[in-house]
Amino acid sequence: MKSSRRDIVICFGILLIIAGSVFASEYFYSTDAPRQTKAAIITCKGDIDYGLFISLKRRTKLAVELGADYLIYQVETYGGLLKSADDISKFFILDIPELYPNAHSVAYVTTEAISAGALISVSCKDIIMREHTTIGDCAPIAMGTTLEGVEREKVESPTRGFFSRAANANNYPEALLHAMVSINIEVYRIKNLKTDKYEFFKGDELPDANDYDIDRKELVDSSDELLTLTATKAEEYGIARAVVKDVNEALAFLAERDNVSFGGEPIMLDTTWSEELARWLNSPAVMGVLVLLALLGVYIEFNTPGLGLPGLVAVTCFVIIIGSKYISGLANWIEVIMFFMGVILLLVEFFVIPGFGFTGFAGIMFIFAGLFGMLIDNAPDEIPWPNSPFEWHDFNYGVIGLSFGVGAFIICAYLISKYLPKIPFLGKLILIPDGSKSDNILPVNMTKSIESETENLSIGDIGEVVSTLRPTGKVKFSDAIVDVVAEGDFVNIGIKVEIISIHGNRVVVKVVF
Repeated sequence: MKSSRRDIVICFGILLIIAGSVFASEYFYSTDAPRQTKAAIITCKGDIDYGLFISLKRRTKLAVELGADYLIYQVETYGGLLKSADDISKFFILDIPELYPNAHSVAYVTTEAISAGALISVSCKDIIMREHTTIGDCAPIAMGTTLEGVEREKVESPTRGFFSRAANANNYPEALLHAMVSINIEVYRIKNLKTDKYEFFKGDELPDANDYDIDRKELVDSSDELLTLTATKAEEYGIARAVVKDVNEALAFLAERDNVSFGGEPIMLDTTWSEELARWLNSPAVMGVLVLLALLGVYIEFNTPGLGLPGLVAVTCFVIIIGSKYISGLANWIEVIMFFMGVILLLVEFFVIPGFGFTGFAGIMFIFAGLFGMLIDNAPDEIPWPNSPFEWHDFNYGVIGLSFGVGAFIICAYLISKYLPKIPFLGKLILIPDGSKSDNILPVNMTKSIESETENLSIGDIGEVVSTLRPTGKVKFSDAIVDVVAEGDFVNIGIKVEIISIHGNRVVVKVVF
């Protein structure tokens, strides 16, 4: 009997210990305790382009590897390329939740989030805006032309789709986001009589008057303007979660709302100097200047004897063009090979094959195919051709830079050929006609005997081959020995040849039968 009572007491004591432990666990480790976490601030400044997209992916991965759960994208931009903005938007909405399921994206607008900047901001789960900042105005534009009618709707329709995707993913008012894209959308704020909350509707999609206070609807955006919101209005309309004075207040808001505690200072991740350099080099203005200098270098080099500074400048510019495209991810190995194949064919045409024929034309086509292919983000097994209005938008953006360079080169080449010989010292850099000479008489780089004087040659002059033309070699005209290029097969010593064209120091001859 005593043993039985003792067992009962022991069991009762064990139950008391277990109950006490459970109570203590609930008391000391309640769910109200904030979760420790870390934040990373990732800058998103300047033009939205493909280089920024690649940089954001790299820095996001680095932030997660360093232990950050909150990814604070610091937005300061007036927009940029719509295709690149869509790439960033899909990365925020689709890729981050899949690749980094514990990460929480936040757009922290520090100055403005305009145009493409608005799209990448609403693609984050939260938007926090600093006081006196703005967001909105994302109507697509085309450089060098005006979008009207069907062409405009062809671009705006999918753009509204991008914003709808963000609105559904992150709980933003869809009607307001559409009003940032299209100017003909009218938006009203109407009170829901059942929930006592305000909702937003387009003018042609007003809800049932039985459920909403239609009579007191408030016009938010008229049909003749694009929607751009200040930070205060963005918070009032449910686009911005909070308006703060600085990043510390932003972190404090997130900590209080999500019951988390940020340990230590946030990780700062800015773009690297190489990323900024690649983005700068790929801008249309800089790309146009590089193309201009490269073409001028080639032009001057082929019109001057020997290999000198112009050729070095041309090679350097081409290397920078290709390198910047390759580093930023726009150029793949096929496009690089096409470009250099074009250069090789062009060199063969100038130095080996007389005249200008199929080889030179093919070289030019390969060069331009390589350059234009680098304007499209495509895999090596895909044809580099725009397949959507947004790719065409970005393609045109790049073509403007190339067109500027080619157009400026044509003008500069004309001015150089006309005025450079008349400038003291500089006139010796290029071998072209002197204004005092007749149109068919050209000064040519010649090797002549000591006792002879400088001889001017003209088309139609006949000379004798003194060293085998393979197809280049030497021909004696009167007492001057001239470096020439033969048209056709090799020409042996002693054969008579006739000058058929003269271009700078390049003399082309054919056999006289």
